[in-house]
Amino acid sequence: MSKRAAIRYAKAVLQKAEENNTQNVMFGDMQSVKATLDGSKELQNMLQSPVIKAEDKKEALLKIFSGKSNLTKNLIQVLVINQRLNLLGGVAESYINLYNEAQGVKVAEVTTAVPLTSELKETVLVKVKELTGSTSVTINNIIDTTIIGGFILRVGDLQYNASIANKLNRIKREFTLN
Repeated sequence: MSKRAAIRYAKAVLQKAEENNTQNVMFGDMQSVKATLDGSKELQNMLQSPVIKAEDKKEALLKIFSGKSNLTKNLIQVLVINQRLNLLGGVAESYINLYNEAQGVKVAEVTTAVPLTSELKETVLVKVKELTGSTSVTINNIIDTTIIGGFILRVGDLQYNASIANKLNRIKREFTLN
């Protein structure tokens, strides 16, 4: 339910940004909000905490994001009023996805055990452009050491799993079935 609510808030923010012709500014703001929340476990815990008052959460967020647009600050205030401040990260992520979709940008998630090198990133970019037929593609590299090696490529609903962990699991299933 909260994912759908986050999408609804993101759509409303995108609509308001389009009215004000500030979609690009909001895109930057939402990327910053998402990166800040993803990078701070303490901030995530504060937003989820029922002990901390909503007014204190609002004050902290407005200070953290003081350099952001008025629309971003208004979003924080609306989420506080509606007691949905815990959705802020989801709203930011949903806005980014909606904006990219509206701009025709395909986002490819590449999960690897180690960070992608620039040349490997370029190779993946060319392959994704070839697969999707889109000329505008961005790559989001997720590091997950549990895949051991190889990669998992996800573009929209399509997923290609070439991780070593996946291959080992496949071999394990073959042995247990025989």
